[in-house]
Amino acid sequence: MTDNPLKSIAGWRYRPGPSGIPSICTAHAMAIEAAMRCTLPTPLPLLIEATCNQVNQDGGYTGMTPADFRRFVEEIAARVGFPLQRLILGGDHLGPNPWKSLPADQAMEKAEVMIRAFAAAGFTKLHLDCSMGCAGEPVALDDATTAARAARLAAAAEAARPQDGIAPVYIIGTEVPIPGGAMEEIETLEVTSPEAALTTFQVHRQAFADAGQDDAFARVIGLVVQPGVEFGNHNVVDYDPEAARDLSAALARMPGLVYEAHSTDYQTRGALGALVRDGFAILKVGPGLTFVLREALYGLDAIAGELFPDRHLRRLREVMEEVMLDAPGNWDRYYHGSDAERALQRHFSYSDRIRYYWPQPAAEQAVSALFALLEGVDLPETLISQYLGGLYPDVRAGRLPPRARDLVLAAVEKLAQDYVAACCP
Repeated sequence: MTDNPLKSIAGWRYRPGPSGIPSICTAHAMAIEAAMRCTLPTPLPLLIEATCNQVNQDGGYTGMTPADFRRFVEEIAARVGFPLQRLILGGDHLGPNPWKSLPADQAMEKAEVMIRAFAAAGFTKLHLDCSMGCAGEPVALDDATTAARAARLAAAAEAARPQDGIAPVYIIGTEVPIPGGAMEEIETLEVTSPEAALTTFQVHRQAFADAGQDDAFARVIGLVVQPGVEFGNHNVVDYDPEAARDLSAALARMPGLVYEAHSTDYQTRGALGALVRDGFAILKVGPGLTFVLREALYGLDAIAGELFPDRHLRRLREVMEEVMLDAPGNWDRYYHGSDAERALQRHFSYSDRIRYYWPQPAAEQAVSALFALLEGVDLPETLISQYLGGLYPDVRAGRLPPRARDLVLAAVEKLAQDYVAACCP
């Protein structure tokens, strides 16, 4: 049996080579392709994760099951020339979250079906997240209940995983940020205390033992904590190493573990590097990738309007506005303020809830029509400077072709490179 490359991640920073790994949490094909292109020249494996809301046995918002998602990613890898042996697939926030409106027993039964599907499909990095309450329960659960439910899901995954494949590693934790970022503006965050982290670890160890899952617990590699990073709709809370010093030091009392940092989107390259150095070796990024992708698509849309005013009559932003208004479930309760303020947030929020709508047929058709209109066109440097200014220096220097698809991929690669640099100093 091949060893899981993440099993030894706690020791990476004591040897030459990568000292951490980005976790690419997206189901957008172009964002995944850009991450592959960015990772290919490095010694890093590529960790791509699907959340419980994106991908599950019911299809999630992408319409894909775990087996579908695996095929989807592998098809992109074949097109890019990314070796499958360097690819790690993960499941993020695996637990009752998609069904938390149901009673706990029903929600957990569905969560078991989901994690079995992830394990059977060969996902080898599984984040167990049972921290949320279900119908009739508190919003956040106590450590013991969370741990017992996590152990139950680990048992389901162990029973379903291919026995001749790579054994999965697990991520545990109780102080788990909301998937996709906070729902309000944030001024300060309380960093997880060392005592809370140690208690979480010990309670999970006991729960796994009680469930007969000692072997699975031996493959727990990471703990989700709050290092003091987050983003809301309008602002980003930056990492402060001094505030996380005691939490970082607590890792010495949990041999073989690293911390998994969620919501690292929009952190600076320097902050990402500091996180890795302080033991937050798994850096989750998702909305940040599709945020810069949307910026690039909207920039191309503006360029197309300048070049082809008589042919580009249906603007991408107009299409996306209609798509979101027709199905408000993924943004309505997250965006607040006047109608004008909510309209801005639909397109320009850090939370990037527009990402839920790119798989919609009307959105896909609009993006395809934009690329078709610009196919084979060398876009003027002056318009790239105006509407895609961050990419202009590379275009001007001849490092980046002034073509539509190249520009979008380069926008995402530029962000992904911050994560690669943080993990491969």
